[in-house]
Amino acid sequence: MTTPKPVTKFSSILIIGAGTWGCSTALHLARRGYKDIKVLDPYAIPSPVAAGNDVNKIVEHKELKAGITDPQSIAFSTFSGAAIKGWKEDPLFSPYFYETGFIIAADKPELIQAIKEHEVDVHDADYEPLQTAEDFRRIMPEGVLTGEFKGWKGWISRKDAGWAHARNAIVAAFNEARRLGVVFVLGSPEGSVEELVYENGDIVGARTADGKVHQADHAILAAGAGSDRLLDFKKQLRPTAWTLSHIRMTAEEARKYRSLPVLFNVAKGFFIEPDQDLHELKVCDEHPGYCNFITDPESSNEVRSIPFAKKQIPLESEARTRAFLRETMPHLADRPFSFARICWDADTPDRAFLIDRHPEHKSLVVAVGGSGNGAMQVPSIGGFIVDALEGVLAAEVKDVVRWRPETAIDRNWKDTQGRHGGDEKVMDLQNVKNDDWTKIG
Repeated sequence: MTTPKPVTKFSSILIIGAGTWGCSTALHLARRGYKDIKVLDPYAIPSPVAAGNDVNKIVEHKELKAGITDPQSIAFSTFSGAAIKGWKEDPLFSPYFYETGFIIAADKPELIQAIKEHEVDVHDADYEPLQTAEDFRRIMPEGVLTGEFKGWKGWISRKDAGWAHARNAIVAAFNEARRLGVVFVLGSPEGSVEELVYENGDIVGARTADGKVHQADHAILAAGAGSDRLLDFKKQLRPTAWTLSHIRMTAEEARKYRSLPVLFNVAKGFFIEPDQDLHELKVCDEHPGYCNFITDPESSNEVRSIPFAKKQIPLESEARTRAFLRETMPHLADRPFSFARICWDADTPDRAFLIDRHPEHKSLVVAVGGSGNGAMQVPSIGGFIVDALEGVLAAEVKDVVRWRPETAIDRNWKDTQGRHGGDEKVMDLQNVKNDDWTKIG
């Protein structure tokens, strides 16, 4: 095995993937003064398959409870703390952050207890309890929450919580990185990576669909849910999809629904206030996720989840979304959807990020495994990825996000990983027939 070249500001750096993490990494490299950065992606920015290509994503940072020593909790708090600092203080991203507050709730006793134990600090004045239907209704303008909220209990936090316009943030990172000299090669075939290129056991670049080999001193694989098509991750990644939909509001309704806190029931779903451009209210059903399990001949006929893009959602997901609306905003429950799509991310076995130099291919850094929490990280995640490239990743996160195939031994691909909702199981998109999808647009 060859010894990788030292990392200098003049090293050639190749980033594979121009989604949330790829654009963030390009930006942080350029801000640190790296001179030779190239990014490959088969789509224009923002990519239609990037998980962060969305009008709004939840942003939340919770201070650690006193006495917490769990390394994964400490690491995630470090990541979310850096992200919220970026959303608030970085002028590139602060225009896209809306600190409207965040409500976490449930209507089953065991889930309410889990929220108390793991999600909120009931002794912290920043968390206001919501114990009755009237409690929920009073925190939003009159006529917004018209549901009965049977059995619901929750907490609202107004500090370091709300939502961000994720798509605009990605575009901002892309434009600024490009202004600072980053080269983006986008579109198919010229930006579509078909395989990594190896030499003496190390990775020296990537070959795109047009046959060109893009060589580099160091490569960063940040292709989201599609990353495991390019590298053997030893079962550390499971592409998993969630479902989102929009309801178009009138301009008057959009004004009424302005600055709503995000409302999230951990087993039912969530909604975020209408965006200012299209006046569309985003509503999602909550569930452990969809996979697309197929027998992959390229992986010794193993069953794997293979992502694909689709601007529709299963009808069963629509039904769950409307059931959630009937509990919260029944006056909107039957309104047509203006948009819907499935949204892919990559789950690690423990839902911690995977940011590390590959143990065998020393010139490769992997930056994957958003596990449903990656999109809010756009202001800051690239800094951690560059730290990994430079070998200076902070001690409080380094061990948690390391290359860790031991966590995937005998992995149960249908593990719900602590998520709730729906039928309390991971669903298979292979079971959704052609007539069982919405037909929007």
